[in-house]
Amino acid sequence: MKKWLGSLIAVAALSLPALCVAEVAVIVHPSSAIASMSEDEIARLFLGKTKSFPGGAQAVPINQNEGSAVREKFNETVCKKNASQYKAYWSQLVFTGKGTPPKDGGDDAGVKALVAANTNMIGYVDASVVDASVKVVFKVP
Repeated sequence: MKKWLGSLIAVAALSLPALCVAEVAVIVHPSSAIASMSEDEIARLFLGKTKSFPGGAQAVPINQNEGSAVREKFNETVCKKNASQYKAYWSQLVFTGKGTPPKDGGDDAGVKALVAANTNMIGYVDASVVDASVKVVFKVP
């Protein structure tokens, strides 16, 4: 019984960070002509299947650091991959020379600052940190 209870507590503790993220906002520079993007368009950018925004402008996707609850929710919801699947996906593309994964931009503040300063970047943050320095093009509930 103690083993079962310990396992249950461990699972709950590991799940807690993902539950704390209420909503993820996909953001671009405020001057971007992009008003909104679909989940599929965003997934294609973060999986290296396309390198440009829907209008044709170059897009540079920025991830949050590995292990962040926001990154976990984004990858599972938008890219349809858990952390190990996402890492394995990019490892295979890098090994075969078919792609370079998005750079890690840090936490919410780091990603927001990068996107706010670069017109061709796209990233994601916890929706609670969004302000006028960036534009939201998609929300992950």
